[in-house]
Amino acid sequence: MPRPERALPVARPRTDAGHAWWWVGVHGGAGVSTLERAVPGGRDAGRAWPVSGGSRSVVLVARSSANGIRAAQNAAQQWASGMVTGIDLLGLVVVADAPGRRPKVLQNLVRLVSGAVPRLWEIPWVEPWRLGESPMAHLPKECAPLARDLTRLTRPV
Repeated sequence: MPRPERALPVARPRTDAGHAWWWVGVHGGAGVSTLERAVPGGRDAGRAWPVSGGSRSVVLVARSSANGIRAAQNAAQQWASGMVTGIDLLGLVVVADAPGRRPKVLQNLVRLVSGAVPRLWEIPWVEPWRLGESPMAHLPKECAPLARDLTRLTRPV
């Protein structure tokens, strides 16, 4: 696996307890803080791979813009190339960057990147989220399978 053009840093998150997985935004504005409220159970690791004694399960988060998807591709390459170790990458969440259908070129790029991660979840555009309303008050149906999958994947065996 080739090494990515740009790599996410590895850092110790602010807190280490009380969660089952880390949300890792692969770029600024990816939607991590919204997902953290909409899908309870995870913590924001910032834009860095978590190095901690606790959970090392990670969900990458990116917007569906060209820059966001390329940042996700770089993070997936970084993980797959062995540049980060001890991480259980659960998958990638792509959060819509605009209402409506995604352009074909971006859809193809998402499909390409999805082949480099264990799972892909897609969250549609939610206008009330853009306006600052509570994510819990306006949950799209796509959040239910995301929450269910992450709970199942991080449940102790």
